[in-house]
Amino acid sequence: MKIKNNIALSNSGFIFNPSTGESFSVNPIGVEILNLLKENKSKDEVKAVILERYQSDDDTFERDFYDFVNILVHYHLAETDEEKGN
Repeated sequence: MKIKNNIALSNSGFIFNPSTGESFSVNPIGVEILNLLKENKSKDEVKAVILERYQSDDDTFERDFYDFVNILVHYHLAETDEEKGN
């Protein structure tokens, strides 16, 4: 999973996709996850950071991360490993 290079992300959670002209907003944890993904951190690395900094458990993180990633892919903000290979 990789955030597309052209995606702009502000510290306040504003996301802009110049390819589509769409903009979105995320909460501070979403910003942190997006920044980690932009640094090419793996899901396990992201998970370690989030679980260390916030009160959550493995199951909650897995479910929420899966949902978040699917939204990013749906809105063309990220690409899966399969898409990168094509």
